[in-house]
Amino acid sequence: MEAGAQTAERGAREPSSTSPQALPPTAGQTSAEHPWPVRLLTMKISDYVAKMPQVWVEGQVVQATRRPGTTTAYLTLRDTDVDMSLPVSAHVRLLDALPGGLAEGARVVVRASPEFWTKRGVLQLQATDIRPVGVGELLARIEHLKRVLASEGLLDEHRKKPLPFLPRCVGLVCGRASAAERDVVRTASDRWPGVRFEVRQVAVQGTGAVSEVSAAVAELDDHPDVDVIVVARGGGSLEDLLPFSNEALCRAVAACTTPVVSAIGHEVDNVLLDLVADVRASTPTDAGRRVVPAVAEELAGLEAARGRLRRTVLRLVESETTALAQLRSRPVLADPRALLAEPTRTVTDARERGRRALEGRLREQAGVLAGLAASVSALSPAAVLERGYAVLQTDEGQVVRSPEDAPTGEWLRARLARGSIVVEVVDSEDEDDEGFGEDDDG
Repeated sequence: MEAGAQTAERGAREPSSTSPQALPPTAGQTSAEHPWPVRLLTMKISDYVAKMPQVWVEGQVVQATRRPGTTTAYLTLRDTDVDMSLPVSAHVRLLDALPGGLAEGARVVVRASPEFWTKRGVLQLQATDIRPVGVGELLARIEHLKRVLASEGLLDEHRKKPLPFLPRCVGLVCGRASAAERDVVRTASDRWPGVRFEVRQVAVQGTGAVSEVSAAVAELDDHPDVDVIVVARGGGSLEDLLPFSNEALCRAVAACTTPVVSAIGHEVDNVLLDLVADVRASTPTDAGRRVVPAVAEELAGLEAARGRLRRTVLRLVESETTALAQLRSRPVLADPRALLAEPTRTVTDARERGRRALEGRLREQAGVLAGLAASVSALSPAAVLERGYAVLQTDEGQVVRSPEDAPTGEWLRARLARGSIVVEVVDSEDEDDEGFGEDDDG
């Protein structure tokens, strides 16, 4: 009936071939002077969409409406990763054929034909088959995504960042008024009363969970005071926890520069976010214990360390005192001068031997020197003068060696052993004549 009405609507709005002004045959030939009417554009869009084949589409049912007395049900099928949706119409027998019926939030695969309603300008899908996505298939898809992330290195331990010892501020992404928030905040505050939180309350289940959690994580990662981020949620079914195995959310967490702690569900719950995050906490309470140290434990550890240090120092001092006492008790240290006695004797003996050797050498050299002095004295002109000889010199200082050097009447200077006299030459004779020896003998 609805299809017939739409066909009639199209026929009623077909452009008349007898219109006074011919319309452009193609969209590219339209202009401000020659536009298409709305009815023509919607008709052409409808014709184009009608040529599309049937397609299988996967999504999440966010709204399902069944009106009493009608055979058509209306659904809203939403993408599981981004905020996009399409309306779907289906015969009620397709919904009745599903095991347990069709509830909002269920993930389904729909075989449908695209349709364009010209009157309202709406694109929708006409479903011919609806199949629920089972738990086994969901687990298989999660396992496949896990292998993909592992092949890219997003699950490697070496890329995981360590948690700070004492964060300035803890970023917390959790549900609105959730028990997970209370568990994290209470546990962390009990352990370290001064801890601060930046809390982002978002949807942690349903169609908006992935986008809201991803946005909150990115916001806290950019916060200058946040040193660690905790993503917390209580337990739930596999379908409830599916957003935390979503590829977009896992990649958003892997891209964070701030360490991220995953605290999703209970100990038995496993989501891909646990593998991508830097630290996996078994519960939100466990996350509160991991992000901050306990004051009492730290004080006890500090006191224990101080005690160990004190005992170590005392043992060291005692050991060194004992070693010093043993050293002082040795004979060489009991009388320290005894240590110098032998070297002192050695030095004294060496000095005495050196003194005797030096004196002997000096006596020996003194005798040699005396002999040399006697030889020098014997050869000295002064010694000859001492024996009564004199040296005659002219006024020019020349030594007279023969009578020819001192003519008669010449004044000469006679140099004696002690002093000198001036004499006049009155006569001279050769060496062969009378000598001084004969005069001396006479």
